[in-house]
Amino acid sequence: MTYPAGHRTKVKKEIIDSARRLFNRYGFECVSLQQIMAGAGLTHGGFYSYFNSKSDLYAEVLGCFFTDPEWKNCWEGVHVDLSSTDVGSQVVQAYLSRQHFDDVENSCPMVALPTDVARSGVSAKRAFETVFKAMVSVLERSLDGNNRRRVTAQAIAALSIGGMIVARTVVDPTLADELRAACMAVALNLGGWRDRTNDRKNNRTKTTNHKTIRRRSSRQATP
Repeated sequence: MTYPAGHRTKVKKEIIDSARRLFNRYGFECVSLQQIMAGAGLTHGGFYSYFNSKSDLYAEVLGCFFTDPEWKNCWEGVHVDLSSTDVGSQVVQAYLSRQHFDDVENSCPMVALPTDVARSGVSAKRAFETVFKAMVSVLERSLDGNNRRRVTAQAIAALSIGGMIVARTVVDPTLADELRAACMAVALNLGGWRDRTNDRKNNRTKTTNHKTIRRRSSRQATP
């Protein structure tokens, strides 16, 4: 059978997306190849024409929006502009957001899979390291005037990832929210982004208030 151009790439991506959702939800060991292929709308037998093993697939699942421009599941209502000079604060707020917390299946794999990676082989660990380094690099770009940019970026990345892991682990939802908020505040402060973030919020509030006042004035002036 002849397939259209791009078919193989499309199918491979569907398998990776299915595996990411299932691994995030249930963990590496508890998910079978049959479940992964079924999640992609495919049969078990086709797996080995795309991947050598489950571990081979696992390494590709560890991609994230820091390394994969086609990774579109940055969480609903959350946007990160990787080309922005203010990307550091955006990454911290996205990573520790309520949307990321709630969207388990579409989590960044560094949050959902670190213990699995620690028990895995070199290829999975190297994939995790690649994503972590990419996150650090993105954060580092926003740390103007900081003579310890790399160290600070590494600390912010670890705080963001670890904060979300701990928040996901506790039972008390109030405590989980407090943990995320605390980690976000400290991370933004480390990056020197807290004041700029507050300024943006204040500007948005002022804009909203001005629009509301204009609408009210317009209604009052209408005979």
